[in-house]
Amino acid sequence: MDQLTPALQRWHEHGQFATVHGQRLFVAEAGQGSTLLLVHGYPTSSYDWHGVWDALAAHYRVIAPDLLGMGFSDKPVAHAYRIQDHADLLDALLAQRGVHRCHIVAHDLGVSIAQEMLARRVERPEAGCRIESLLLLNGGVCPEAYAPRPIQHLLSSPLGRWIGPRIPRRAFERTVAGLFGARTQPTAGLLEDFWALLNHGNGRRISHQVGRFYIERMALRDRLVAPLVAGAVPVRLINGSADPNSGAHMAQRYREVVPHADVVALDGIGHWPQIEAPMAMLRAVHGFVQSNDTPAQDAQANAGTTPISR
Repeated sequence: MDQLTPALQRWHEHGQFATVHGQRLFVAEAGQGSTLLLVHGYPTSSYDWHGVWDALAAHYRVIAPDLLGMGFSDKPVAHAYRIQDHADLLDALLAQRGVHRCHIVAHDLGVSIAQEMLARRVERPEAGCRIESLLLLNGGVCPEAYAPRPIQHLLSSPLGRWIGPRIPRRAFERTVAGLFGARTQPTAGLLEDFWALLNHGNGRRISHQVGRFYIERMALRDRLVAPLVAGAVPVRLINGSADPNSGAHMAQRYREVVPHADVVALDGIGHWPQIEAPMAMLRAVHGFVQSNDTPAQDAQANAGTTPISR
């Protein structure tokens, strides 16, 4: 195993590896009750949930995989890393785990994957486990409003194959810090964790492939947004307003597109609400899940804007 920080070594102990469609995925799992599938974003891993893990596991069965190409999961070079591919693997993982219904809490790239999973169920209700609700944290929920960083453009260009393995640590850390709120900047330790996750399994060599999802997402825009407009399931957007990628401007576009949009606005918070404002994020998740959960006996069988202060 690559050199990991102490925090990542501890996180590694939360999970095991599962083989899904021939790929090895790292999966953290804990707790009992209604299932929450936690889907992280690019370019990190399920470690993004470490600050809210124990609090969620105290109430729910939480399943948090590392997406293929990220974290501790396999990072094959010969792979397309399409949104649909990620959704395929997550649906298969849930089937392996015997999950019949779940709530999805998704962030960044995970938002688009969760939208694809919902779109499949609108087309074919039997496509996978029943999705009870979606809780979407800063991501390109309305792709047309997404504002990628310059490094994302470079990685998605013809130069990406060359640039990816050569991304300087300082440039990476500067980009990550720029996504956090001014008063909730990442610690040096967290930046070190993120850098180690990117490099684990020689991950920089495929960072340009994994990161192209935001281009693909535009082509899928209507498919991904239509179920939200139609109200296929209850949806709550938890939005760090200070995020330059998908902050207040994304929430505003979401309100314009989705009737009676449920938006929890976190003023001064950037791209990672679960890290920057964990208590506010937990309150928003718990209240929403509780109001949209199945009756207790079914859960056991499955073994407007609301400003919130931090």
